[in-house]
Amino acid sequence: MGFTKGAKSLAVSLVKNVVGNSQRLLEYKTQTRVSLLSRFHSTCAGKMEKVYLRNASDSQELDIVFRFVNANLKMNREFNFRRQMTEPIQAILARIQSNIQGRLAKSCKKSKTKPPAEINVKLLSDEYDDKLNELTFADLFTREDVSNVKLQVLDTVYDLVFNPPWISALKLPSCVLAGFVTYPTNVQIQFGERQFSKGVWSKAKSPTDDDWEVCGEGFQYLVAPADVGYHLKFEITPGNAQGMAGPVVEKISSSAVQESPGFCPFQDRHRHTPNFLGEPNEIRVVSYNLLADLYASSDYAGSTLFSYCPAKYLQIDYRKPLFINEIIGYNSDILCLQEVDQRIFDFDLKEILEQPPYNYRGIMAPKGKCAEGVAIFYRNSRFDLLDTQVLHLGSNIPVLPVFESLWNKIKVNAQLAERICDRSTTLQTCLLRIKGTDNYVLVANTHLYFHPDADHIRLLQMGFSMLFVEHSISKALKDFNISSPTNIGLIFCGDFNSVPECGIYKLMTQQLADNSLEDWRSNAEQAVSNVELSQPFKMGSAYGAPAYTHYTTLFSGCLDYVFYQSDRFEMLKVVPLPTEEELKANSAIPSAVFPSDHVALVADLKFKSNAP
Repeated sequence: MGFTKGAKSLAVSLVKNVVGNSQRLLEYKTQTRVSLLSRFHSTCAGKMEKVYLRNASDSQELDIVFRFVNANLKMNREFNFRRQMTEPIQAILARIQSNIQGRLAKSCKKSKTKPPAEINVKLLSDEYDDKLNELTFADLFTREDVSNVKLQVLDTVYDLVFNPPWISALKLPSCVLAGFVTYPTNVQIQFGERQFSKGVWSKAKSPTDDDWEVCGEGFQYLVAPADVGYHLKFEITPGNAQGMAGPVVEKISSSAVQESPGFCPFQDRHRHTPNFLGEPNEIRVVSYNLLADLYASSDYAGSTLFSYCPAKYLQIDYRKPLFINEIIGYNSDILCLQEVDQRIFDFDLKEILEQPPYNYRGIMAPKGKCAEGVAIFYRNSRFDLLDTQVLHLGSNIPVLPVFESLWNKIKVNAQLAERICDRSTTLQTCLLRIKGTDNYVLVANTHLYFHPDADHIRLLQMGFSMLFVEHSISKALKDFNISSPTNIGLIFCGDFNSVPECGIYKLMTQQLADNSLEDWRSNAEQAVSNVELSQPFKMGSAYGAPAYTHYTTLFSGCLDYVFYQSDRFEMLKVVPLPTEEELKANSAIPSAVFPSDHVALVADLKFKSNAP
C-alpha cells in the first residue's frame, strides 16, 4: 500500500483491547477517559487479512490492531497494541509475539491441547527484508512505497492498512426503553464520514452471549416490546467516500431493555402531528423547556422542587428517550428549546435530529458560563439560514447603542442596574428564508430570569429583547435586500417565567407595558419609575393564555408562549395541551410519563400571502 505525504500525518485516539472474549474490556485511558469496545472482523474467504495502524503528526503513539484466527489452535481474537513510533520494529514484534504466545498458552491449557513450540511474528518485504528489524515504524512510514510490507503471524499474512476510517468514540444510552427510539451517542469518526458508515443492532439475553440476533440496521433503532430483558449491541463499520471500510467497533448496552413506562400523554398529542406540513408557507413551531439535568439532578430538586417524583424518573438517562421521542413525533419545522444541557445538545439532540430522516440543523446558545442554554433547530429542507445571533443580555445592556435610551432611564438606580446586568439571560435569533418563496422568518428564543421578586427584571429583559429584535429585522431588510417588510415575520418563543397577568404578555399582545404596572414595583429597592415599554409588532399568542404550561406541586401556571406576528402569519391550529388530570396523575410533573416540568407548545402557522 502506498502512502502520500498527507497520509503520514495521522490522528490518534483511544482504543480498547478485548481480553477474555469480545465482551470483556481492557480500557486505555486518555484525558477524555473515553471507552471503546472494538471487534474487527476478517474479510471474505481467500482475501488477505488486515492489520490496522494509526498515528498522528502531533503524537508518537502508534495503534496496531488485527484479528488472529486459527481454527487448529481454536483461536479467534482481536489483538490491540499501543506502542511508540520511535520504538524499534523488532521490539514491537517481540511484544506482539509474547502477547499471542500468552493467549495461546491459556487457550491450549483450557482446551487441553499442545501449543505450538514457537510463534513466528515478522514483517515481510522483498525490498526491506534485511533491514526491517533495524527500523522504527517512524522510519518505515517515511519510505516512498511500503505497499509490499506485510505482517506474518504463524501462517497468516496481513496487509498493512494505514490510517483507515476509524471510530474513536462510541457510547450507548444507559437506559433503553421499549417503544422508544434508541441510538449511539458521541459517535466520533476519524478518516471517514458517517454517511459512508454502516450500523447494525443485535440483541442477546446476556452481554457475554456468543449468539446475537440481528434486530435492526442504521444508527437509530425503534426498540420493540419483544426486546425487553435483552441487551442491545450496536456495531458500526466506519467508511469513507473512497470506499474504504475501517475496523468494526461494537458497544453493548450496560443494562437490559426496560419495559415501556406505559402510555405517555405526548403520544396522544402526536395524533395531531402524524406528518410534516406540506405547503411551503406552512410552519410548525415547537417551544419546549426540557428541564436541564443541571437542575433536575440537584439535591434541592430531589428534596424540594420535585420531591413527589421518584429519583429514577429525574435521571437524565431516563428522561432523554422520552423528550427526544416526544420532539421527533411532533414533525415540526422549527424547534425552540430551553434548559438544554450542552452535552445533551452535542451528543443526543444533534445525534438524532441532524441525521436522516429528520435532517435538522441545530444552533446552541449557552447562558454565559452556564452548562445549559437555549437552542434552535430548523429543518434544512424547508429553510436557508441567513443569519444567527446570540445576545447575552446582561453584559450587553450597558454597551449596545440600540439599548441606550432605555438603559439611561434605569441605570440611575444602582441596585437595579447591577442586578439586571449581572444576569446570564440569553436571547437567540435565527433569520430563515423559506425555500421556494420570497418569505423570511426571524425566530427568537429565550429563557428569562426567574426569581419571585423579579417581575421588573423580566419585563425589562423583554423590553431590551424586543429592541434587539426590531433592530435585527431592520438590519435584515437592508443586508439581504428583502423587498418589503411584509415578507419577513417574527416568531418569538420561550420560557418567559411570566404569567399572563404580568406585563410581558401585555407588551407582546397589546404592544404596550405602561408605567402603572405592578411589575415595576416587584422589588421596592429596585422599583422602576418613569419607564414605559412599547414594541411595534402586532403579536398574538398561539395558545392564548392557557391555565398551565408548567405544573409542579410548588407552582402551576402559564410561563411558556409561542408569540407570532399576527399580521404576517395565520394561525392554523395548536396541538391540545395535556389535561390537568393528566398533569396531576402522579401529583405533578416531571413523572414517569412526563420528562419535564414544562409541556411542549406546538403551533401550526401559515405565512399570509397578502400580508399588509
